[in-house]
Amino acid sequence: MENERKTLDDRAKMTELERIRHSCAHVMATAILRLWPDAQFAAGPPVESGFYYDVDLKHRIAPDDFPAIEAEMKKEIKANNVFEKIIVTREQAMKDSESGRLGGLTERPGNPSKFKLGNLEAIPEGEPISYYKNGDFIDLCAGPHVMRTGNIGAFKLTSVAAAYYKGDEKGPQLQRIYGTAFKNKTQLDEYFKMLEEAKRRDHRKIGAEMGLFAIDTEYVGPGLPLWLPRGTAIVEELEKLAKETEFAAGYVRVKTPHIAKEKLYLTSGHLPVLYKESMFPAMSLLEEQDRARSEQLTRRKFAIVDDLLKLKSGPATADPERVKELEREAFEIALEQDALGEKYYLKAMNCPHHHRIFAAEPRSYRDLPLRLAEYGCNYRYEQSGELFGLMRVRSLNMNDAHIYCTEDQFAAEFNAVNEMYLKYFKIFGFEKYVMRFSTHDPARLTGDNAKFVNQPELWKQTEDMVRNTLKNSGINYVEVPNEAAFYGPKIDVQVWSVIGREFTLATNQVDFAVPARFGLTYRDKDNSNKTPLCIHRAPLGTHERFIGFLIEHYAGNFPLWLAPDQVRVITLNDDEALINYAKPIVHELRANFVRVDSDFSATPFKAKIADAEQQRVHTMLVIGGRDLEAGAVSVRLHGKGNIGARPKGEVVADILAAIKERRA
Repeated sequence: MENERKTLDDRAKMTELERIRHSCAHVMATAILRLWPDAQFAAGPPVESGFYYDVDLKHRIAPDDFPAIEAEMKKEIKANNVFEKIIVTREQAMKDSESGRLGGLTERPGNPSKFKLGNLEAIPEGEPISYYKNGDFIDLCAGPHVMRTGNIGAFKLTSVAAAYYKGDEKGPQLQRIYGTAFKNKTQLDEYFKMLEEAKRRDHRKIGAEMGLFAIDTEYVGPGLPLWLPRGTAIVEELEKLAKETEFAAGYVRVKTPHIAKEKLYLTSGHLPVLYKESMFPAMSLLEEQDRARSEQLTRRKFAIVDDLLKLKSGPATADPERVKELEREAFEIALEQDALGEKYYLKAMNCPHHHRIFAAEPRSYRDLPLRLAEYGCNYRYEQSGELFGLMRVRSLNMNDAHIYCTEDQFAAEFNAVNEMYLKYFKIFGFEKYVMRFSTHDPARLTGDNAKFVNQPELWKQTEDMVRNTLKNSGINYVEVPNEAAFYGPKIDVQVWSVIGREFTLATNQVDFAVPARFGLTYRDKDNSNKTPLCIHRAPLGTHERFIGFLIEHYAGNFPLWLAPDQVRVITLNDDEALINYAKPIVHELRANFVRVDSDFSATPFKAKIADAEQQRVHTMLVIGGRDLEAGAVSVRLHGKGNIGARPKGEVVADILAAIKERRA
């Protein structure tokens, strides 16, 4: 489903840029109606990169139509019409929807505003219903907007795509027209310059050029990446970094299976509703007696199908009661077969398994904090249309850990996790970041619209704990309502790449609910049993998403410690003396686990260098006659050229130190 409708409080917090973009969506709708008066509009919100409006229209809008739409938009902006807010009754809104006035320039008899009727139903009883009017265009909208159309700065339409009404695949398919807007043309130009650079850095393009990963949709399946040797080198370096960092911080490593019984996820609360859509379908494993019963039912089902075919293909006087009886029996067989055996699910998250590890042994307050870490492989059923390279996949390896602690230990543990994030930011050169502190919505603890576990006192307590920890640590954060995990408040870590693209790196969550569901306890100092708090954290996110980001952040030019091809030793030609001098250098580097290869061929020297540059080899050690005589090597760095000759022992030592220290 689409993002939930924003509350009035959310709308009041919209930034100036979001208001510009929201207003630009209305101006775009105005322009489209001037060109195609029968257009029907659904929703037109501001989004991270601009705005869109969903439209139902017989004419298929294409990029070739954008100049005409933009020309009409410029006319509306030049008219400098006021965005006028009008409060109406629900009855009036119904009337205007039925007449086609909403989302239109005039009333349209026989062409009611069908999507506005649906949007009207989503407005809670008691909430004011408002229109926004600019010129002749009137829309059902809670706002906010800029004061006048002339306050919209620079804009551009960008693309068109198909979209289902309210994200429901069973609903009508609409055309989604995307655009973006900024305060001025300079910012708009900078944005498109960034997009061009982003295309050059696209992780799918660079990943293919470097041979990092492959996605074999025919044999393996969409969203299931295969890590090739060079990509696996990056994966292993990240795991090494995480394991070293976590070991120093007192974590212990665990391993869990890739599947689990349904009972595990029913207990955690991920099933039957909250997470089911994101999990792969259940597998039923039949024991011998269940298998025999299933085969018996299958034979009976085929017999019923034969009987039904005979009845339905026979004379018109076939017994309808007998047909109903057979159909009912077939339905009951299907239910019984579905209930046979144990249901297992592919692991979509690691936390329930880790809870069972905590429960595997008696625990005392002396054991806490207990920090369980695992690079766990998870499987999530992302919709095919949402899959995108490494950024959205169905198989993911997560830098996961769960910290079980007392309330007194919470602040120190939570802050230590945040400090771990800051360490990683420094290593990878992330200069701009913010932590999004997501809290719950008290109105959504109960009822059909419930989204969070119904424990209001614990919500207040844990949110206060997180808020105080963030304030005391001086970490840059913003507070975002109604985006917490179902079991507790969380922090999403947002970082920006060197070209200014925002990215959700990782998450840090507080869980006060699920440990109790599993009956997790520890023996406290007073000999009573108490339930621990649990901190879910994944500072490096998943290999897939994080490496996708790093590819774009570095444009494939990884620092030495992370580079798939760290060093290549290149002789000027295939002279035997040069080769004999170079081979021990290769052996010494390999003995120290450096990813090194060599090119001792007779290929022209310039071609050797061009090949190493094209493959993004980080460091090239070039050996010619002068180097041989001086006991040196000439060092070239990818993209930087020759940095000069140095004694070979000094060069090798510096390479080993740079890798060990993970220099940028």
